Amino acid sequence: MTDATMPPDLLYAAERAKGFMPPAEGLALFEVACAYGSRGPICEIGTYCGKSAIYLGAAARHTGSVVVTVDHHRGSEEIQPGWAHHDPTLVDPRFGKMDSLPVFRCTIAAAGLEDEVIAVVGRSEQVAALWNTPLAMLFIDGGHAEEPARADYEGWAPHVMPGGVLAVHDVFERPQDGGQAPYRVYRRALDSGAFREIRHEGSLRVLERVGPGIG
Repeated sequence: MTDATMPPDLLYAAERAKGFMPPAEGLALFEVACAYGSRGPICEIGTYCGKSAIYLGAAARHTGSVVVTVDHHRGSEEIQPGWAHHDPTLVDPRFGKMDSLPVFRCTIAAAGLEDEVIAVVGRSEQVAALWNTPLAMLFIDGGHAEEPARADYEGWAPHVMPGGVLAVHDVFERPQDGGQAPYRVYRRALDSGAFREIRHEGSLRVLERVGPGIG
């Protein structure tokens, strides 16, 4: 899709950052963002600790674009205490709540991407209701339960510009491989006729917007 190569220092920063993005999928995300980032801003839903934001930020630097990454930083359902992906080091003892924002800030600062990556701290649906800028790329990787995944798609997919791309992470066709909410978002986008699939890397699906109606 692109002949851009991720700089070694940023690749190293991404690989050592806290998060759940496999390297092959992260590099695919970088390549897609390089191919489309010159057309407008890149938006990420679901920041966590900034791992995927490094891949996107590297592409934003390459294309002269910017990444806006949206998260309330209190943790989605699947990383709360008692769940498999819970990280107790991210709990703020003052409030007894998850708080990934300080780690994210350190991650992006250490990678030298503070000029390329803009953090918006808030709930996805609230920010989406205020958003008006067409997006060259939208990456949905927020909460994986049914309601937050649906809200992320409904709130943000309409902002993808014609010819822009929607990327969805953790898409598993078989329930035994993973949760189904991201898969249903992916299928909904395809079935709307507004998107066509252009790339598949692991659990990452990339769809280009080709039509006006987003169901």
